[in-house]
Amino acid sequence: MNRRLLIKNAVLTGILSLAGGRVKGKAIKEKYEARAIEGGDDRAYWVAILTQMAQPILENISKETFRKNMPMSVSPTFDSRDSGVGYLEAFGRLVAGMAPWLALPDDGSEEGAWRKRFREQVLLGIQHGTDPASADYFTWRGSSSQTLVDAAHLAQAFLRAPHALWEPLPEITKKRVVEEFKLLRRIKPNESNWLLFAAMTETFLYFIGEDCVRERIDYAVNKFDKEWYIGDGWYSDGARFSFDHYNGYVIHCMQVEALRYNIPFGGAYKEMYDRAYKRMRRYAHHLERLITPEGYYPVVGRSSTYRNAAFQPLAAVVLDNQLPEDLTKGQVRAGMTAVLKHIYTKSNFDQLGWLTMGVVGDGQDNLADYYTNAGSMYVASLSFLPLGLPATDEFWTTEPAPWTAQKVFTGAQFPKDYYVTY
Repeated sequence: MNRRLLIKNAVLTGILSLAGGRVKGKAIKEKYEARAIEGGDDRAYWVAILTQMAQPILENISKETFRKNMPMSVSPTFDSRDSGVGYLEAFGRLVAGMAPWLALPDDGSEEGAWRKRFREQVLLGIQHGTDPASADYFTWRGSSSQTLVDAAHLAQAFLRAPHALWEPLPEITKKRVVEEFKLLRRIKPNESNWLLFAAMTETFLYFIGEDCVRERIDYAVNKFDKEWYIGDGWYSDGARFSFDHYNGYVIHCMQVEALRYNIPFGGAYKEMYDRAYKRMRRYAHHLERLITPEGYYPVVGRSSTYRNAAFQPLAAVVLDNQLPEDLTKGQVRAGMTAVLKHIYTKSNFDQLGWLTMGVVGDGQDNLADYYTNAGSMYVASLSFLPLGLPATDEFWTTEPAPWTAQKVFTGAQFPKDYYVTY
């Protein structure tokens, strides 16, 4: 076994072993670890990371011990908001990224066993998080406007997997979700990506046949479509542009999804959706080119502790089978996997398995912003959307290939790049 494979196996074993032996699924996990390690199975590696990310949250919330056991650490510069919002933050963000994977049909595989277990735990988590009598009832009605942000991620999860995550819920839980979402109308969103959070909760209400405040949807999607698009696949997050990853964390996917699920209402939604999707594909093109030959990516701007969530638009077009024509599935999977392997070292999880604050390791909490708490980190799940493709999909079965930056700096031919005008 060569040195590179030894290092890879050691890192993966460290990631997987943190939670091993503490849950009923230990036997399944041990079998699954072996498959993940042998031969460099990229899908198994992705699932291994997502499993480690998800397990402490879902295991606890399904047993109503989430608030009891999750340490709600906060940024050194944390503001005066109620840190209790971090529990909805962790759960909503995690499930938004897991949703397409949880929506896959059950099967007899090791992965399928984990997926079924997590789906059942998510459904319990939604029930407990909306039940005022539960020890894990989320901070829906406090003074912090942050609740709107993470309710939007939960709405995004419902929209991404309605048959798996919404329809099976008890009627009382559905009623409680609707009530909590409607009460969020008291929060006036900032003139920024926050507009899309209001649009997402209202879009979900429309999707399930509830009355929605259409003005909160239209104001958001029109702002980004007509005023804040600055060209070549990039939006400004409000009136002033800042160079960061919010196009990846929030803007592209929530703009596209808000528009997609409002198309049946008529009007200009279809035209705006088509335009927004082309812009997202263009941005995804940039993301692939931002991966360096070694598998790093530029860490710029605020919220850098959100890690690989920056790659959400690229993940979304993979899930939709809409990659730009000059990108192959093999090169995108290889590039995204390389990024994950640079981020998810053993020290990215504490001794109990919770994500630490930072990009790599546990010594970068200085990067955490004034709004950052332990729950914020779980937005990283958003780049795992391709797991919603079955294991037999070409994205997972094709051979890995050099991504663009590798081609550039080895002297190979690579496609020219030009700006777009849509």
